[in-house]
Amino acid sequence: MKKLGELDSYAKVEAFIKEHELSFLYVSRPDCSVCHAILPKLQTLLDHFPQMELGQVNALEVEEIAGHLSIFTAPTLLLFVEGKEYLREDRFVRFADLEEKLKRIYELYTSH
Repeated sequence: MKKLGELDSYAKVEAFIKEHELSFLYVSRPDCSVCHAILPKLQTLLDHFPQMELGQVNALEVEEIAGHLSIFTAPTLLLFVEGKEYLREDRFVRFADLEEKLKRIYELYTSH
């Protein structure tokens, strides 16, 4: 299961995105049952993409994340490639579709 880094400030979120060429953010809320159900599936899926780093943000603790990244619901899943947002999924995630999108992006990124 993919290791999860806890990001408890927006400064840490920015640093995480800058430090990792492939950074995947999981924005959740502790009172969100969908968030709790999706996280283990996401961690297992991301095991197939070893160069992607996974960071989790609690939207209640890091309230400014909503304004900076235009997040209006939880969970929100964001993939950044070299600091730019390439993928966004939110609330009800179709994992088969997500996996296909990640494969395409990952293969393009790692093939050069």
